[in-house]
Amino acid sequence: MPQLRIALAQVNATVGDLRGNASLVVDWTRKAREGGAHLVVFPEMVLTGYPVEDLAIRTSFARASAEALEALAGSLEAAGLGDVAAVVGYLEHDSVGPRNAAAVLHGGQVVARQFKHHLPNYGVFDERRYFKAGSSLDVVRVNGVEVGMVICEDLWQDGGPITALGDAGVDVVVSPNASPYERNKDDLRLPLVARRAAEAHAPLAYCNLVGGQDELVFDGDSLVVSAEGALVGRAPQFVEHLMFVDFDLPGGGTYRTGQIGDFDVRRVFVSDAVPAYEPLPAPRVFEPLSDEAEVWHALVTGLRDYVHKNSFRSVVLGLSGGIDSAVVASLAVDALGADAVYGVSMPSSYSSEHSRSDASDMAERTGLHFTTEPIGEMVDVYVSQLKLTGLAEENIQARCRGMLLMALSNQHGHLVLATGNKSELAVGYSTIYGDAVGGYAPIKDVLKTLVWDLARWRNAEAEKRGETPPIPENSISKPPSAELRPGQVDTDSLPDYEVLDALLDDYVHCDRGYDALLAAGHSPELVDRVLRMVDKAEYKRRQYPPGTKISNKAFGRDRRLPITNGWREG
Repeated sequence: MPQLRIALAQVNATVGDLRGNASLVVDWTRKAREGGAHLVVFPEMVLTGYPVEDLAIRTSFARASAEALEALAGSLEAAGLGDVAAVVGYLEHDSVGPRNAAAVLHGGQVVARQFKHHLPNYGVFDERRYFKAGSSLDVVRVNGVEVGMVICEDLWQDGGPITALGDAGVDVVVSPNASPYERNKDDLRLPLVARRAAEAHAPLAYCNLVGGQDELVFDGDSLVVSAEGALVGRAPQFVEHLMFVDFDLPGGGTYRTGQIGDFDVRRVFVSDAVPAYEPLPAPRVFEPLSDEAEVWHALVTGLRDYVHKNSFRSVVLGLSGGIDSAVVASLAVDALGADAVYGVSMPSSYSSEHSRSDASDMAERTGLHFTTEPIGEMVDVYVSQLKLTGLAEENIQARCRGMLLMALSNQHGHLVLATGNKSELAVGYSTIYGDAVGGYAPIKDVLKTLVWDLARWRNAEAEKRGETPPIPENSISKPPSAELRPGQVDTDSLPDYEVLDALLDDYVHCDRGYDALLAAGHSPELVDRVLRMVDKAEYKRRQYPPGTKISNKAFGRDRRLPITNGWREG
């Protein structure tokens, strides 16, 4: 029986960094060879990073990608790795146009190329804007084993390449992916991969990207299943990882070439079978993270990679003593280390003593840098000169804080973190050029009730490890308040967050209309009030910083509504 050792290289690529990504491929191919792999599979478009967005239609970048692929084949050979077949995703540009492509590199050459067929055009994906679909399938013979390839969406859609490979006959299927994280997506992957393996009549190895790219984060979670759909191996989430798996395959099946359905199936010879060898133990099956742990790791990964990949060395944020800033600060410390995090308390005349002490307590618990910069005198200048009252006086406090943080950013090179959550952003409960300033918003896609859940989870994890919980209990338990006027609390102008978030989930995440919201049990008065707030705040959301996507419908990339909009539900 033919044997094949495959390594799945779950790696963190950077968009546009062709040289760095090529080095990544060489380094991880070396590790794969040291582990005895005959075939190493990298994620979708690993050479260019994903998503490349409008770089795909820039001819100079596409040409550089194609040249980098050829050079990479030579680099692998020069490094003594040419005997390992490497599946590498990249950007191609042929006579038809830009292609989302995967190539097989072996012996210093590009021996096979395949273009993605199903181009996703929903949610965060705009691939029909950028790429032309492929209609050929290259099946490569590695160590006597017939290996088929499908690229990401080609696995997620019914029919197409998987069906053609099943009809053509293959021994194993590999699937490079760049599948972004969102909550509960992990529940979909394994059943999907298992179904596709059954359709292909062959084991299937799914290799996913890991790391952050602007608002997207990729969680890895690479999988291998048997032809019967049984889970063979699973990689951990949110870390780079190399997973080895040995296949003993029957071989000698009926293998077809030529036109099969919509596809031209071609066979490419790479290597004959090697003498029998002792297989490795079955790969480890890492358990998926709990919901709160998964979200926390996603937020940490997204923040860390945004900071590092954009060459920032430190971050600064306002520490108000409230739950949102405490969670953002804790995320930043986990992502970057306490020495790279600068917290600033900016009390006004309305700031309570517990807000100041809770902010200081947070800093002591985590070890981040902490300073106090009162804004009272700054506010007084605006209020007295412009005769500000009411909402204008409230907002000038937030704007003074925003200006102060941006001044520190300019002076010291910090990236400013906005600390607003999704509930506030949804209903416009933020001040443009005030608490909305910043370069990144880590909890932009996190509803307020989930912010509290994350805080409790993070503290509990610290206690399990015998560490000091990072978030003061008072920040979790006290009623949330912007503290812009005496005795102010959020519920003065907003519904209770449990009620509000349930409605936002139905309206924002599920796109339910007015009648459907009433049928779901929300009161007409609440629906009228909240929908009006959400719809009116679209212009604010457009000006908010980017932030890590964790939901099925994040503001910005997913939920795209016109600012000038005469339609109202109800």
